[in-house]
Amino acid sequence: MLVGGVAGAAVGGLAAFGVRRWQARARPPAGVDPREAERQLPFAADLLAACLAAGAGPVEAAEVVGDSLGGPVGERLARAGAELRLGGEPGVGWGRLAEIPGARTLAECLERAARTGAPAAQPVSRLASGLREERARRAGARAQRAAVLVTAPVGLCSSPHFSRSGSLRW
Repeated sequence: MLVGGVAGAAVGGLAAFGVRRWQARARPPAGVDPREAERQLPFAADLLAACLAAGAGPVEAAEVVGDSLGGPVGERLARAGAELRLGGEPGVGWGRLAEIPGARTLAECLERAARTGAPAAQPVSRLASGLREERARRAGARAQRAAVLVTAPVGLCSSPHFSRSGSLRW
């Protein structure tokens, strides 16, 4: 609107392109329910840590946990493990897991362990603990918000501006 002619068309096209890219990045991958992924992620990390502590490699642990867990996190874990077992590129396989909201750190940890052979049981266990704490913090924040939303109408109705008859008194 502010720039006319060819320059305006170019600016408008660039703005539209930028908005489209931003919207594509802001959404979780297709078929992934963010709430379900948030619920599953700490449990998946705990199971992965247990498998890794028992001596399984990251690829085997991902396949086993993914097959037993199901859901968005389990499906991505199983797929990444199968791809890597068949010789896929680690960055691509673990990258699919990283697309799930909140799973990037877990994917990076598993990728590093698969590439270098570094032990991953302790880092994944710490990550699982952190994910549980974050989930509990978010649940607490939602509970506080709900308490405010519930008490606001009650506080308004018991305001001294209302008389016993329920009519507004000025």
